[in-house]
Amino acid sequence: MRTEAGGARAPRGRRARIWLAAGTVLVAGTGAVVALRAGSDTSTAADGPHVVHTSVDSLDLTGSSGERALAARSTKAFRMLAVSWQDPSVRLDGTVRVRTRSSATGKWSGWQALGAGDAQPDPAERDRPGVRGGTAPLWAGPSDGVQVKADGKALPKGLTVDLVDPGKGGSATPAMDPAAYAMPGDGEETPTDQPTGPETASAPEQTPSDSPAETTPAPTDSATETPAESTPPPTPTVEPSQSTDAGTTAPASPSASTSTAPPTSASPNAPGYLPSLSAAYPSCASASAVPQTVPSPLPAQPPATKVPAPPFVTRAGWGADECARDTGYPDYGHTVKAVFVHHTDTTNTYSCADSPSIVRSLYALHLHQGWRDLGYNFLVDKCGTIFEGRFGGAAMPVIGAQTYGFNTDSMGIAAIGTYTDLSGGDSTASTIVGATPSKAMVTAISRIAAWKLGMSGVSPTGTSTLTEGAKDSSGFTFGKTYTMNAVSGHRNGFATDCPGNQLYAKLGTVRSYAAGPPAGVGVTSVDSATGAVRSGTGYVTGTRATVRWSTSTPTSLLSGAEVLVDGTSVAKVAGTATSASITPASGRHTVQVRVTHVSGKTATSAAVTVTADTTRPTYPTAPSAQLGKGTVNTAAVPVTVTWKAADDNGLRSQAATSPTAKTLTATSTSWSTTAKSATATKFGLTATDLAGNTATASVTRTATLIQESSAKATGTWTKRSSSSYLGGYSASSGTTNASLTWTFKGRSVAWIASRASTSGAVKIYVDGTYQATVDLKSATTAYRQAMWTKTWSSAAQHTLKIVVVGTSGRPTVTTDGIAVLN
Repeated sequence: MRTEAGGARAPRGRRARIWLAAGTVLVAGTGAVVALRAGSDTSTAADGPHVVHTSVDSLDLTGSSGERALAARSTKAFRMLAVSWQDPSVRLDGTVRVRTRSSATGKWSGWQALGAGDAQPDPAERDRPGVRGGTAPLWAGPSDGVQVKADGKALPKGLTVDLVDPGKGGSATPAMDPAAYAMPGDGEETPTDQPTGPETASAPEQTPSDSPAETTPAPTDSATETPAESTPPPTPTVEPSQSTDAGTTAPASPSASTSTAPPTSASPNAPGYLPSLSAAYPSCASASAVPQTVPSPLPAQPPATKVPAPPFVTRAGWGADECARDTGYPDYGHTVKAVFVHHTDTTNTYSCADSPSIVRSLYALHLHQGWRDLGYNFLVDKCGTIFEGRFGGAAMPVIGAQTYGFNTDSMGIAAIGTYTDLSGGDSTASTIVGATPSKAMVTAISRIAAWKLGMSGVSPTGTSTLTEGAKDSSGFTFGKTYTMNAVSGHRNGFATDCPGNQLYAKLGTVRSYAAGPPAGVGVTSVDSATGAVRSGTGYVTGTRATVRWSTSTPTSLLSGAEVLVDGTSVAKVAGTATSASITPASGRHTVQVRVTHVSGKTATSAAVTVTADTTRPTYPTAPSAQLGKGTVNTAAVPVTVTWKAADDNGLRSQAATSPTAKTLTATSTSWSTTAKSATATKFGLTATDLAGNTATASVTRTATLIQESSAKATGTWTKRSSSSYLGGYSASSGTTNASLTWTFKGRSVAWIASRASTSGAVKIYVDGTYQATVDLKSATTAYRQAMWTKTWSSAAQHTLKIVVVGTSGRPTVTTDGIAVLN
């Protein structure tokens, strides 16, 4: 068993050697002194998350040349593993299967085949002594046992299974690292070696969302050859900061090397620029003194860009042990011209809370295989959290170890997980089940691509040329330039299935999201105070309204939005907003939403018609009341109220407000209610139009009950008593042509009677004129029923006469008086 833990590693590669106080760099050949921010320094625990130390235990596989294994055995705790071998140029021609034992349950997993590891450094890094080849890693979760079987025609020498314990700690909360370099100025504070704490940004939700259907076709991803072109190395001079706080260029004179003039501050909106000397050369207990050197030539500060950096978890945030990597600065390219998208080929069942541990584990494996540092420039988990990868400044063109032969002037973003579907183009060597990339992950990859390519002036939907830097990359010729999509898959620059068919299919979406303009911009509603109201194809509001919209481009890739009323911008909001308030003048308007992408490109929605209505509804027909049919008592005489309300743009609703409240429909023109006898009753109504404007109307009437004893009688009538009758009494007659006549003054009258299965019929006359014959027969007995009504436009004196018909077999009728409305 071989165990490795974090320890200082000497710098490798050509550097300009200069001994200076920490925090300053003398640029070779210029005599200029440049101060470097110490924002990535993790030597002081109080300034950020603690360093999390990892360890790698390597166990030898034994056996014949065509079959090697490690018997099932207990191990130290680990969470990730990979199988590695001595020569990184040798491809594994065979199958490696592993199974692990859960330290939580003690149960063994099923056998899992590991695919080939395909992220690689370029030859200058790969061909150093001690660099190893390896399989793709496997995230096993908390484990304490392993078994390995490898078989093939000719297995590589020195096969080991490498078990990684990532330790505990690290953060999944993004923080913006404001480190940058600037030129010296006058009268400013002296820089120190103390690190600057990162600015905390809000963390994304820990639940990945479904990936949306693609609406933008992806450009062809095949690489094409173009004539080789030579790019001269950047001039070893220092450019002034292009942030708003940039300093001025120092004079190129020998005296500049001893200048004590401090630098200006870096813009906090420009994270991850060239790290300080103290960050590049951390103070490590086991480190021997080495000269602090700077890249030669010194890389130019990335140009200013409109595209903001996305929030990301810094190396300090995920707990990187900076003493474990090669000390010093990495190699830098000139600019990032292309983005290669990878997947880590690990399992997808991880929790996003484990993402820092996964990143540390990958870091440990890459270091164990002899790499200078973590190979990827950035990593993204399924919740959309971005993690800073290889050291050197997130905004800088750091040469990673991700796409063999094309690592210079490119950048690698690794999606944590496996995104194969095992159809054409996907290798079947690994048995890890692939997943569909979440929308959060696709969005995060897009944000990085937009930022990094934005600094280079490269359109994410465009192409770039890269020169092949390896002599042994299958399908590519050393020294030739190839035209590739600015956002490509790993498979476009190397013989691999990475990033898997499912993620590869999303690269068109990444390009569209990253490049802009915003897609799918549309107004979804225009709300008044009471909600969204449509009128035909438009909306009706008051003079205060809320415009709502949506985009298919994620809002994190938008820098702003504005509402246009009749073509004029009237409201501006942040890109993450999806609504804004407006105050349109009364009348008809067109409303649009114009959304701005982080690149500055805009898209404008189709116009919708909005009518700002300030006019109240009207009542063309004023409310009127008349007596209705139904059961009568002194507290509730049936009344029907009629009216007609109107509005130019339409009514939203109507309601009755008195004597009782009731919700009515927008088209209602009548309402059945009751009135208390002998009491003036107000019948109130409210109409509300689509804009929320209201109007009220009412009518006041008094209902009076007049008993049968007040009528003039002819024929034989019998007085009956019962609590079921009005006033306790009624009049009954079975005599043909017997009559009762009431004289009254009013505008509406109702005749009241009792009903039963033996009840007969009456003829009704008003003012001597025959009106109707009313049959009182009913299967069920009912008392105090308003059986017949008549209404006039105004109050006047009238007579109402009932005459007994004398119906055969059931001649008797019982009357309980009349009701009159005034």
